[in-house]
This record gives sequence, C-alpha cells and structure tokens, in this order.
Amino acid sequence: MTACEDNHTLLNGLFDGELDAANTAAIEAHLASCRDCRDELARMQSVRRLITTAGARHRAPDALRARVETAIAEPLHANPKAALPSWLIPGFSGALAASLALLLLLPPAGQSRLDDELIAGHVRSLQVEHLTDVRTSDEHLVRPWFNGKIDFAPPVPELSSYGFPLEGGRLDYMNGRTISALVYGRRLHTINLFVWPAQASGGRRLQKDGYSLDEWSEGGLRYAAVSDISPVELERFRKAFARSTGG
Repeated sequence: MTACEDNHTLLNGLFDGELDAANTAAIEAHLASCRDCRDELARMQSVRRLITTAGARHRAPDALRARVETAIAEPLHANPKAALPSWLIPGFSGALAASLALLLLLPPAGQSRLDDELIAGHVRSLQVEHLTDVRTSDEHLVRPWFNGKIDFAPPVPELSSYGFPLEGGRLDYMNGRTISALVYGRRLHTINLFVWPAQASGGRRLQKDGYSLDEWSEGGLRYAAVSDISPVELERFRKAFARSTGG
C-alpha cells in the first residue's frame, strides 16, 4: 500500500519541516487514522537515516579539496572594485549590507521549526479533543500525574486568582522528545504551556499564523506559552506564572 495520493504534498512538507501550523495540524490528524501514510512517513525517515549513516557518503580526497578551496579563494585576492563600474559600487555595498542585516534578523532554521511545532501542538490539542490527559484544577493532582511519565518535574501553579485557571495537563511530543503541556484558561480561550528541560536562554515573544507565543527559561526548564489571546495578555500570564513559582 502507498500513502493517500491527495496527501503526498502535505506528507513531504511535514517530512521536510516546510508546513505552516494549520497544515501541520491537518496532516498529523490524518496520520493518526491512516496507517498507509504513517508507513510512508516511516519509510522516508528510514531512508534519511540510511543516507546520513557513516560510510554512506564518500569524502573527497584532500588534494581535490585543496584545489577547490584554492579556486574559491582566488577571486578574493583580486580588487573587487575593478570588476564593477564606479557608479555601481555604492549601491552594491548598500545592497550587500542590507542582505547581511536581513540574514542576522532571520531566526535560525531550527528555532523557526520549533515555533511551528509549538503552534501546531496547540492547534492539534484543540482539534482532536486531546487537550488534557488529567483534567482538574487541583495542582496537587496534576503535578504528581507526571511522575514516572517524564524525567523532570514541571511546576504546576493554580493561577485562578490572576484570571488564568488551571484546567489540567497532558503529555506532548516536541523537538524529538516527550514533554509536558500544562493547560490554562483565559475566559473562552485556552493557553498551552509546553515545558521541557533545556539550558537557559533569553526570552522570546512573537506572533505567527494568528497565535501568540511567549518563551522563557527558569530553573533548568524551558517554557513556551501558546494561545490565540493577545501578546499583552500572554505576557500577563507569563508574569503571573513567574510570580507563583518564584521565578
């Protein structure tokens, strides 16, 4: 059997990490009920592992590598202005500077892909009715539920007094590992707070595909809150969570 013909494009996009949050959620929901597509995705992943295995690639001889590197470096020794008309040099320099600035502002590919995973995880939890594995507002029940299921203990404060009631928690899968997802409410909206162990790094806030994302580190854990509420309200949630956990 082969994958469904009308899902080939989405399946390849998922495999290459090129889908937006909505399409990622759609194909992942399809994979949950289609064994043929799951088998096709597994086959693609097996092929990738095979061609990246040591011994599957051949290293170029050192002599050839040296000749190529020399050929690449040679134009750098020439006067670059000699190949351009004098009137074009200022514009060329400005364009080069603008291009370098744009590259510096773009997020790393790995970070962009994680952002897509986080937003897709939020959307998926609402679409497939798998918002919580343990549904309760009692923090003393939610936190012990994670014991033995993951190798870290996320803090689980009840934030009703701040306007963000705890609704429960579940396991999720992001960036190649099982993580915890804490679920909070905000009036008629849902906040997914994804938590996993990570080295400390700076906070990040962004909007993507109509969703707000607020990310920060504390106590050896990385937190990523995702919701369709405004960035201002999501920042209030982050500050309420930090106050309640002593962060």
